[in-house]
Amino acid sequence: MASHAERGMSAPPEVVFNTATDPDRSSAWLPERLRNSGTCQVEVVNADDMRARWSAADWSAEIDVEPADAGGARVRLDLAGPDHDLADEILANLDREVAENLTAG
Repeated sequence: MASHAERGMSAPPEVVFNTATDPDRSSAWLPERLRNSGTCQVEVVNADDMRARWSAADWSAEIDVEPADAGGARVRLDLAGPDHDLADEILANLDREVAENLTAG
């Protein structure tokens, strides 16, 4: 099964994409059920278009980050696997991690 989620974020698209693709930050936004399902590999599909793909033994995800109004970002996520219902939660977690990084910096 697969699910799709979209979310606007108030950070520049490059910041959102860099946060999403930084392996050291994934534990802050990937739900525990996905982190515990085995080794997860991230692949930047196209850095210029800000597209990346994650894959593990029993799930995969693809993210697409685009510029939005007022310097923000529009993020689309496609999630496949047994925990396909986590797409909205993943984007909410990513949004929170991006916001925390912006206020910390």
